[in-house]
Amino acid sequence: MNIQMIGIDFNIADIEKREAISFTENEVIEILPKFKKDKNVLGCVMLATCNRTELYVHTKGKIDLFNLFVKTLNINKEDYNSNYVLRYEQDTIKHLMEVSSGLQSQILGDDQILTQVKTALNRARQAKTTDNFLETMFRYCITAGKSIKTQTKFYNVSPSASSISVDMAQNFFGDIKNKKVVVIGNGEMGRLTAKLFVEKGCEVIVTLRTYRHGQTIVPAGCKPYNYEKRFDCIDGADIVCSATTSPHCTITYENILNLKKIPKLFIDLSIPRDIDSRVKEIDNIVIWNLDDLGNIKDENIYDRLKAVEIIETQITNFYRWYLYRKSIPMINQMKEDIFKRIIFDKTYKELDKKNTFDKDLTKFTVNKTVDLILNSMKNKITPEEISEYLKNIRKGL
Repeated sequence: MNIQMIGIDFNIADIEKREAISFTENEVIEILPKFKKDKNVLGCVMLATCNRTELYVHTKGKIDLFNLFVKTLNINKEDYNSNYVLRYEQDTIKHLMEVSSGLQSQILGDDQILTQVKTALNRARQAKTTDNFLETMFRYCITAGKSIKTQTKFYNVSPSASSISVDMAQNFFGDIKNKKVVVIGNGEMGRLTAKLFVEKGCEVIVTLRTYRHGQTIVPAGCKPYNYEKRFDCIDGADIVCSATTSPHCTITYENILNLKKIPKLFIDLSIPRDIDSRVKEIDNIVIWNLDDLGNIKDENIYDRLKAVEIIETQITNFYRWYLYRKSIPMINQMKEDIFKRIIFDKTYKELDKKNTFDKDLTKFTVNKTVDLILNSMKNKITPEEISEYLKNIRKGL
């Protein structure tokens, strides 16, 4: 099958290692063709999120994927020698299904990962680096993720980093009602976090790079504020949460030192991190990043077993597709041999004494009949069985 992946995620690499290979959508689209240049790579897809960077490749044979990875990304091999994992064949497919369903997320059941997997496939399409094998594998994995999302309850118990961080803030202060919260970033994560703080009774300010009525979405109950003047409203706040896609810090050590009243709690929901790590050196200041939010476990055994069952079913379905696809050359040969059997059959020759039969039409009929029969059986038939059918057909030739 020749499918493999290399992954670096929160389980094996700290946030510093992960943010060094964190990429924007446009960067991924630029990077993928560089991997595809390798003569042994038939297709590749990169999944790049806050907590993981994973490269899936379909190859002509097994390759040294780690060396290709560090060479293409121009990163120091020694820095990642013990911070990556390689998977092959079925382990790769199973892992991607678990990722798509949120079972491998830092926060179990993460409700954003399925969209991120879809986005990864779309990026590969834009970069023209995917192929039929990867397209199909990702579709089956996305189907597994959707099924788990609808058939289990993982997604009903605070699945996102936003909700976990708000709950932790509540525990940190004891009560956050009427606390002043500044949320930097008006993307999906920022809006969700702001909304959850409003629901807790907080006074929430959301910073916007530009604010024009009708052109941006501001969660109900939040006040918009110019991003460029963000430290004016941060001064005197109780909680600051930053959730942007900025490649640079939105909150620096120097800026915080210049405040008259420094907030007690900073929450960083970004990769690369938005908040200067030196801020934690300031007395009585607490900073949480994504590595601090993943300690909640879900012990729902029934849902876990159901998720495993769904994944096993989708793996089986994918292998059936793969085996049928692998059988296509034999199926085409079967069509040719059946056609020969028919036109050399005595009955056919008797009926065609006047040369009234159209051989092209006969061939079309044979091909269509074989397709109809085998397509209806492709979930049950194997290449070995098709090979036996072919041997039996050839006995008469």
